Amino acid sequence: MIYLKLFLDFFKVSCFTFGGAYGAIPLIRDMVLSNGWISDERLAYMIAVSESTPGPIIVNLSTYIGNEQGGFWGSLVATIGVVLPAYLVIILIVSILNNAIKNAYVQAVLRGLKPCVTGIVLAMGVYMVVHNVLPSGPDIPALLITALLAGSMYLYPKIKKKALSPIALICISAVLGMIVYSI
Repeated sequence: MIYLKLFLDFFKVSCFTFGGAYGAIPLIRDMVLSNGWISDERLAYMIAVSESTPGPIIVNLSTYIGNEQGGFWGSLVATIGVVLPAYLVIILIVSILNNAIKNAYVQAVLRGLKPCVTGIVLAMGVYMVVHNVLPSGPDIPALLITALLAGSMYLYPKIKKKALSPIALICISAVLGMIVYSI
């Protein structure tokens, strides 16, 4: 019986939560206190732990409360209950978008948005370079790293005939940062 209660209560919380995990905390608090599952103090402790562990707070919190009430199976059921509504909404959106993506008007909008998004990303890149490399005079090491990364992005596709992965760029910049700033 506790498993069904955990599933349904967390499913309801997830269905009616707006504003992210912090919007769910009052609903979860009301739920656990009305069911007498844990004390307000224990809930505050679980919220703090949920915020400091990796992953979404609402998922972590449901897992901890489920474990408190029903052990491993309770945590599994509560977690499924809190994740399922978002999963179902995503499935619905994908099924709608699969049909919409074939529409000529939607294709035109997407083609129009592509240069806009490119411009926004480029503008943010230029802004970050200007404000981080040239804040109060040129930061020569940062300027060197920026030039090397830009060169890598330009030359790699010419040599390898494929784009450079963003993960590779992050790794290259980390290595360059260690080399340049340790000298």
